[in-house]
Amino acid sequence: MQGFHLKNGSFYCESVELEELAKEFGTPLYIYSEEVLKNNCQQFLNSFSAYPTKICYAVKANYNLSILKKIFQFGMGADVVSIGELERAIKSGVSLDKVVFSGVGKTKEELDRAISLGIASLNVESSFELELIKQISEQKKQNISVALRINPNIDVKTNPYIATGLYETKFGIPDEDLESVAEIVKGHRFVQFEGLACHIGSQIMELKSFELAAKRLVDLAYRMKERGFPIRRIDLGGGLGISYQQGQIAPSIRNYAESILKVFRDTPFELVLEPGRSVVGAAGVLLTTILGTKKHKNRHFTIVDAAMNDLIRPCLYEAYHEIVPVKAKAAPEVITDVVGPVCETGDFLGLSRTLASPSSGELLFIKNAGAYGTTMSSNYNARPRCAEVLVSGNEVTVIRRRESVAELWHHEI
Repeated sequence: MQGFHLKNGSFYCESVELEELAKEFGTPLYIYSEEVLKNNCQQFLNSFSAYPTKICYAVKANYNLSILKKIFQFGMGADVVSIGELERAIKSGVSLDKVVFSGVGKTKEELDRAISLGIASLNVESSFELELIKQISEQKKQNISVALRINPNIDVKTNPYIATGLYETKFGIPDEDLESVAEIVKGHRFVQFEGLACHIGSQIMELKSFELAAKRLVDLAYRMKERGFPIRRIDLGGGLGISYQQGQIAPSIRNYAESILKVFRDTPFELVLEPGRSVVGAAGVLLTTILGTKKHKNRHFTIVDAAMNDLIRPCLYEAYHEIVPVKAKAAPEVITDVVGPVCETGDFLGLSRTLASPSSGELLFIKNAGAYGTTMSSNYNARPRCAEVLVSGNEVTVIRRRESVAELWHHEI
């Protein structure tokens, strides 16, 4: 994993030893590599540079203000799905002409704010939302550009909880309803229907699905133009997967770009993309300390101080993350479940993992935890959220301090 490497028997993030970070900041601890983050952003921007493309980072993947600030400085925009994400993006310096607002259930407050700001696009998923946008724009006498999100009913090979392009999911508008929904704003004074959008799922490891979605939307866009709608952009969402375990090979960003651009070349449509995991996933790890080990008959457990409230993906999605000792050692190997202290059987970070005789006080790190780690974390079991640090070369910056116990009830009455 670029940015995180083994040197003299110990793992480093760029030029900083993980063990030293544990000593200074404690564990559990999220650690991010600016080198990896920058490289991923540049790969996206460079791979699509030959075609008019707006890259809008999916803020939900990781919305730490310092991470967002870096991403926007590198030249990317933002895909947001709530007023909180919108305000975080604004605070972090995003250009409003690079902001798209997605989501199946936007409130009046959220729509009002987005329209007032004049963001690039509201991605609309229902007729009732479009009616509300009409009302608000008329009250404000303010223009707003919208895209209709289509549900293309494309089945992708991923976890069903993150497959979003099927009719049985809550997302988008069935393509057969597109024209009737579009008629709501045809010729409207303030609401410009200028785009089509879709998002077929997350952690997708084969490119054919993206190509199929691109062809579907390009065909629909031409059809809508023929019917008098001024379609000028197509938003294909995100979903590009990353390699979470050894032997798993994810498509490169360059190959992803080639697959999509061969559909878009010679069309009049601007392309919009919403990558998230593929930008920040490999840029972060979760560092944890072993509290102890124990056995139940034929089951071996390694109990660590990180838990499902810090990284819920293994419990929620049965997601696999590699778990690696910070310091290599020659010792007999054991098959062990790496589990946390939370009072749930589902509190595990990895099951049946092979580790060299783990023992109390040793450090482990969970790879590829930069996406959907802290943003999905919680205070379950009244556990304070952990700290986050950003490493750039040999410089370390605390970008979120560790929560104190007293802060757990700071907002309660």
